[in-house]
Amino acid sequence: MEDRRNVLDEFKNKPHDEIVKELDARGVRLEIAIENTLRDFSMGSIVRSANAFGVRHVHVIGRKQWNKRGAMATEKYLHVHYHETPEAFAESMRQDGKNIIAIENNVESRPLTAAPLPQDAVLVFGQEGPGISDELLAVADEVVHIEQLGSTRSINVGVAAGIAMYTWLGDNSLTQH
Repeated sequence: MEDRRNVLDEFKNKPHDEIVKELDARGVRLEIAIENTLRDFSMGSIVRSANAFGVRHVHVIGRKQWNKRGAMATEKYLHVHYHETPEAFAESMRQDGKNIIAIENNVESRPLTAAPLPQDAVLVFGQEGPGISDELLAVADEVVHIEQLGSTRSINVGVAAGIAMYTWLGDNSLTQH
């Protein structure tokens, strides 16, 4: 029977638990957090990109229910954690020794290219439109933005997440586990 799952060829016909175990063994230290206020379609895109870049832990802050359509079932191969509030999220990250790096362009921030991203980072993304809440920005260790050279004041949050994750990989070596 043909395995029609959206997985690399090396994972075709392997049991789900075996795939997750292998991904956990070779995953990167980076974690991702998404503030969920709107059930934004972009959340699924962020989760899908996280999976592609070897991220093993995704944190959803706010509502537990989110639009998984854009993830194309990749969330099944990640560890998704839920936090009711920014404060609960921050407490959990501090206990794990994570640096909370908010990616936001409409507040005082440093350019992403001028902010080396630490190995033990959790990159935080807000919703398309409202961005990251003031409460979540207040618990961030650093706020960075992606430099833009055109006339638009923002790029899609899913695109921004992909850029930031790839930048982290560049700062921390594509082969780091």
